[in-house]
Amino acid sequence: MVSQEQRRRQLAREKFLRQQQRRTDARRKARTRNAVIASALGVVLIGSLALYTTGVLEDDDRTTAGTEVTESASPSKAPDPCDEPAAGKAATATWEKEPAMTIDTSAQYTMKLATTCGDIDIALKTSAAPHTVNSFGFLAGKGYFDHTKCHRLTTNGIYVLQCGDPTGSGSGGPGYTIPDENLKDTSLKDNIYPAGTVAMANTGQPDSGGSQFFLVYQDSQLPPSYTPFGTVSESGMTVLKKIADAGESTGAGDGAPNATVVIDKATVTKS
Repeated sequence: MVSQEQRRRQLAREKFLRQQQRRTDARRKARTRNAVIASALGVVLIGSLALYTTGVLEDDDRTTAGTEVTESASPSKAPDPCDEPAAGKAATATWEKEPAMTIDTSAQYTMKLATTCGDIDIALKTSAAPHTVNSFGFLAGKGYFDHTKCHRLTTNGIYVLQCGDPTGSGSGGPGYTIPDENLKDTSLKDNIYPAGTVAMANTGQPDSGGSQFFLVYQDSQLPPSYTPFGTVSESGMTVLKKIADAGESTGAGDGAPNATVVIDKATVTKS
């Protein structure tokens, strides 16, 4: 005859197995959904493959010393550390071809992102990535980045904040593409994009960069196929850390930032 204690343990075990199965099914569906979305949109999903292949989405089930198994509480959402966006709407203009080269490739340029979370100053690598810097100077001059959300934050496997899409969907762009540049930058060692790197997002195809870019807030391993074209200042890194500390919306390590990250104004200036 099964005792009450044995029956209780059996029920707890069955509950645990059901929880495991539900979570396994959920992860399988999420992987399938992400693959379909990436294929359909043809947009850059830097690091999504890395997130799965490096094991950072491992099962996080934990059991207590006793026989009872309980669902872990959902993590509380960190408070939004950023201010309200400035009044205005993101641009909708597009262009048919890359703008003509107008920058002085021998000069130094900086880009300033005045965001709702603080200013992010970036020293641009003009001579190493002239097409990229010229494009950003053109787009910033047109107000293309103003009032745009930074739509993606990754917090597992790779550690980047992605911006530069006026639609906020991850699929927007200026209508033209620019060539890959500076892929052998000396800062990229062992396929590590070091903290502070600013690089172009792309569709996974050569020379497919547009306006989307990402800022690395912690050393991240990525294939050397994303044009590195700038370096974030020390004060800018403080802003990025504040954004990262607030986390992302899915809880899985890849989603919209919990912080309200909006570029109120972007400017490119010759030093």
